[in-house]
Amino acid sequence: MVEKYVREETMIRGPKFVTRLRSHTVYENTAIKLICTVQGYPVPVVKWYKDGVILDTSAGRCIVEDNAGMRSLEIPRCCTDDTALYTVVASNIHGQASSQASVIVKRYRQEDESCVYAWLPYTAPMLSKIQYTKINITFLEKFGPVFATEGGSASLTATMDLNPNLANLQPDTQWYRDDTRLFDSKWVKIITGRGVSTLTIPNLYKDDEGLYTLRLVTKGGTAEHSAFISVSDGPPPVVGAPGAPMDIKIHDANRDYVIVSWKPPNTTTEGPILGYFVDKCEVGTENWTQCNDHPIKICKYPVPGLFEGHSYYFRARAVNARGISKPCRMSSPIAALDPTEFERLHALKLEGKLDVVSCDDDLEAEGKPPGSPSGIYASETDRTYVVLSWKAPAYSSKAPMWYYIEKCLAGANAWQRVNTQVPVRSPRYAVFDLAEGKEYLFRVLSANMYGISEPSEASELIQTQALKGVPSAPGQVIATRETDTSLLIQWAPPKEPNNLIGYYIDQCVKGSKDWTSANHKPHRNTKFIVSGLTTDETYVFRVQAINELGLSDESQESSPLSVKAALTSPSACYDIALLGCDGQSMVLNWKKSLHSGGASVTDYYVDKRRSGTSMWREVHIPPVTERVYQVEGLEESSSYVFRMRAVNEAGVGVASMASDSVVAKALPGSQEVSCSVDEKSGNIVFSFESCQMNAGSEFLWKKNYKEITDFSSGIVVHTEGNLCKLMFTNPDKEDIGTYSVSVSNTDGVSSSCSVSAEELQKMLALSYDIRHPIIPLKSELAYKILERGRMRFWLQAEEISSKVTYKFFANNKELSGADPNKMAHNATTGVIEFIMDHFTGDNEGTYTCQITDGGGKGQSSLVLIGDGPHFSEFLSVQVGEDCSVTLVCKFSRQTAGVYKATISDDRGKDMSQIDISGKGASAAELVINCTATGIQLQCHMKYYTSEMNIHWQHGESKVVHSEKNVIGGTSAMATIETLSLTCTVCGDPKPQVSWLKNGNEVEPDNQYVVTLDQGKFACLTINGVGMDDSGRYSMIVQNKYGGESVDIVVSVYRHGEKIPEAKPTLTPKTIIPPKLPIELPQPKNTAVPSSAPSSPSPAPPKAAGGRGMKSPTPTRKK
Repeated sequence: MVEKYVREETMIRGPKFVTRLRSHTVYENTAIKLICTVQGYPVPVVKWYKDGVILDTSAGRCIVEDNAGMRSLEIPRCCTDDTALYTVVASNIHGQASSQASVIVKRYRQEDESCVYAWLPYTAPMLSKIQYTKINITFLEKFGPVFATEGGSASLTATMDLNPNLANLQPDTQWYRDDTRLFDSKWVKIITGRGVSTLTIPNLYKDDEGLYTLRLVTKGGTAEHSAFISVSDGPPPVVGAPGAPMDIKIHDANRDYVIVSWKPPNTTTEGPILGYFVDKCEVGTENWTQCNDHPIKICKYPVPGLFEGHSYYFRARAVNARGISKPCRMSSPIAALDPTEFERLHALKLEGKLDVVSCDDDLEAEGKPPGSPSGIYASETDRTYVVLSWKAPAYSSKAPMWYYIEKCLAGANAWQRVNTQVPVRSPRYAVFDLAEGKEYLFRVLSANMYGISEPSEASELIQTQALKGVPSAPGQVIATRETDTSLLIQWAPPKEPNNLIGYYIDQCVKGSKDWTSANHKPHRNTKFIVSGLTTDETYVFRVQAINELGLSDESQESSPLSVKAALTSPSACYDIALLGCDGQSMVLNWKKSLHSGGASVTDYYVDKRRSGTSMWREVHIPPVTERVYQVEGLEESSSYVFRMRAVNEAGVGVASMASDSVVAKALPGSQEVSCSVDEKSGNIVFSFESCQMNAGSEFLWKKNYKEITDFSSGIVVHTEGNLCKLMFTNPDKEDIGTYSVSVSNTDGVSSSCSVSAEELQKMLALSYDIRHPIIPLKSELAYKILERGRMRFWLQAEEISSKVTYKFFANNKELSGADPNKMAHNATTGVIEFIMDHFTGDNEGTYTCQITDGGGKGQSSLVLIGDGPHFSEFLSVQVGEDCSVTLVCKFSRQTAGVYKATISDDRGKDMSQIDISGKGASAAELVINCTATGIQLQCHMKYYTSEMNIHWQHGESKVVHSEKNVIGGTSAMATIETLSLTCTVCGDPKPQVSWLKNGNEVEPDNQYVVTLDQGKFACLTINGVGMDDSGRYSMIVQNKYGGESVDIVVSVYRHGEKIPEAKPTLTPKTIIPPKLPIELPQPKNTAVPSSAPSSPSPAPPKAAGGRGMKSPTPTRKK
């Protein structure tokens, strides 16, 4: 049998480009077609890329064709957006191959010349230079800070006034996040119209946090506004899981690997981060695969094993002891391509308009192995890997070339091949799985199907980075005031940064331990404005530093600081106006600063200089408080310039723009504005008589230098010739201010007048008196009792007319003058009377007469109260030096009744009462006794205190004390006096009271009467006081818990003896301890309150009889 051998080597092969793509430079609106030929078995699958992103051909702008292995990409109508680097990738099961070409689309035709750089990979359109035009921009509505959560949305809108606002002449609108310019994409939507610009973030991530700035660029400069967007962590998948990482980036993308980095989240309230997982997803699919089996602790990871020509997305997730976070925002798509593809392209100039680009593979012959690489070095080093770069050898073969990399630990002299499985086609490669802090040597070998070159020279010693750990804690944190809702935080950088990434700032209300994140994305600077704070609340702050290994320790807390607006000096005053000039002085006015600097403007400085000079001089020291000032001491006919500076608590603000040059020249016949109150109408009138009046001249009145246009509140302007009046028919307190008037079509005729609050108050009072005059009275309302129970009420006015009207009121009820009552007046005498037909006790009360005569009014009242008890003087309080309190009031003549006095404070209240409901007299009838010493007139007083004054009268004459008339009695009559010693006691149970005299117990009898009134007023009454009753009296009050004793010294003097002055002193008291051990009362079970009324308390014992009576308000002793 004849065996047939089939050679399969030529049938099974990877993709190979027979004809590669070529670069083109074309003009806008022309067609372009990129063509290549690829071979391979099985038939390769071809994909097209534009700037590393797979090309979307579904829109119809690009046409892709396959004609027997010849692949083409056609753009029928090019535009500047088509300028890009185009890549075609062919792949089958045996491998991949790619080819690249650049396309440059020019906007307008230039001279027909070839571009020597036509083959370079331009990635941006070549636009013509923007021609800016000056536009005045004013922000009408500004956007403020935004506080949002991951997964939400945010929108910033600003409204501007453009002058001129032309459709074809608009400013260049630019949006920035921090220092990065934003463009319309799937993450950010920007809409800009005439006068309005809006930035919308439809799906927020922490990557979107930052300071957003809208910048409008014009020829005259830029106008911009900024605000902060804060994005906090959304709800985690598991309670306690960390927040998502952020800011994922791709580094060193190659045909088979990329390096991914990200930033760690803040862990203010969560546990520490244990590591991270990295996921990848091929573009066009939704299948995410995990790249690492175990969490990695640093925020950088090399992802190998990618397919050349394929594009990928990447994302990261954080892990702690509680769970895994949500993934961060996925990265931008990245294509796994050979970055040195262009180094093998050459551009050739042909006759005509076309350039031809060819590859090294198309120019060289085949049949020999490549030369050795050279210049190997480490372009990047890390803890566990290094990225090597080298110079490729001069190669002259169509056969593909690849490289082998070998490593050797320093001092070992044992070379180990690194890439045994994956051939390296580009002169750049990342070597992984190295030891931390070790030194290595590397060398490279090139190879093709014909053999392997000699090794390159070994690199210098390359050391991997040692693990340094997280940064040290930041330094001192200082908080300063910014606005009423924000604070500026500053801190010192850490002494050991260790590849610092940024900072996290935490905030806390003083006194609490509830720390929250002020920022959720690492901040790069050592200054940060914390927004969204509560006004007048006090906060403390701390800072943490971050690197790829994690977060540092917290810094020390800042000093507490309350949120208040920071004080700055005020902005400049403006609109300086001349109100008047008399040749030697000028009256100036100006408008206040638009920005007060967070504090009220208190003063102003006025500066002047002569026109043509540069030296400014202060007009006055100290500064003025009003925005009107008269500058004196000017030289007539000289020209002056003025400026103003505002002052607040922060200091003196910037000076205003200089005023126009003004000549100190008085207008002949000029007058000032006068202000008065019209004597007839009561209107407040400002009058001004102009010294000049020309054809078309008009008076213009201003209040606080703003034209008066609202005449609905009773303001009337009346002009007659050269005299103009500004009248206020309804003057009010709101009319305070500076009023000025100017006359048009004259040589600057003007004047002003300021009305202060005090002056206006006086004018308002005068206006009221004029409009509401008071009718003067000769006599007030009086009464007279007539026969048959009638009562006449009358008063007399200074002057009344025959048209006078009047009304009488009794207890606020109008009285009728109809029969049988009578009401009349006499215009000649001014008498007005009312006669009540029948006056009884029911008619007592307050009587009032109200008079109206023209615009004047008058009133008089009379109080008529019957014989019932009432106060003629109300209660008043007098406190003595001995802390005694005396309550004083004056009663009516009829004092019969029961009078009660109550004193209370927060501890309780006490009450005492006295009954004088006898016949109305407080003293008995006068008694005449004939004695051996003479005729004695005697009167017994029921109530008597030392404050009472005694007066004796004989007929209408006062009786004075003399040898003939003895007032007060003689020494023989001293024994009829009665003395009461009274004290208030309390205790539970009720204490027992006993009295001692000179240490001996007092036995109650007719002379010594002991009483205990209401269980708390203890009294010892001594009847018939004599010399023997002098001594020390002691009162003892005691129960089972102990007691007290009080001593009272009684001194009895004969009539005529000098009594020493008594000095008020505190009565001494002695504490008596309990006789037996005190048994504390046991708590009783709380009983349900009964609805039955409680039994009445027993009546207090009545005082024993005697000649004396205790005072109804006994003296309180302590």
